[in-house]
Amino acid sequence: MTRVLVVDDHPLFRDGLVGLLRTVDDIEVVGAAGDGVEAVSVARATDPDVVLMDLNLPGLPGLEATRQILAEQPGCRVLVLTMQADQASVTSALRVGASGYLLKEAGQQEVLAAIHAVAAGGTVMGRGTDPHRGRPPVDLTPRESEVLALVAKGSSNTEIARELDLSLKTVQNHVSNVLAKLQVRDRTQAALRMRGL
Repeated sequence: MTRVLVVDDHPLFRDGLVGLLRTVDDIEVVGAAGDGVEAVSVARATDPDVVLMDLNLPGLPGLEATRQILAEQPGCRVLVLTMQADQASVTSALRVGASGYLLKEAGQQEVLAAIHAVAAGGTVMGRGTDPHRGRPPVDLTPRESEVLALVAKGSSNTEIARELDLSLKTVQNHVSNVLAKLQVRDRTQAALRMRGL
């Protein structure tokens, strides 16, 4: 049974979503919230498996509510369900720890599939939300791909050097090349980009 908390400031949409989820056998709606502060409070009280999170919330924004919930309950998964399709919002949501991003125009089956996917540990990007959309494919060497995979795991340059039996200077050069090819500023952005490669 997947325990779900629904967070949205529009009562009609929120109630409709709760109603839909209550028709699904393996989903239990444990609560609903209309703003970010309430979302954090209800999540603390109900310990949901998945939080369906709108980003446009009064008071505490959805991104900050997501960050606080995941800081307190690292086992929880957040699936953003919003009207915001801009790349900055998608990237920001992933950066604070969201496991998925859907637009509110998604169909019922897409929403249900996404809930099950993130509950099982997956990452979901709905149609029109891929932060890497429109970028040319990146031509990394096999060694650069290995380095990027270790960067995405959170390994330091020293750890990568040890793992791949390379000098620290060689690893630093590879990391610089990877960042340049991916057209990103830092390791965090490279790790996010890795999800779309």
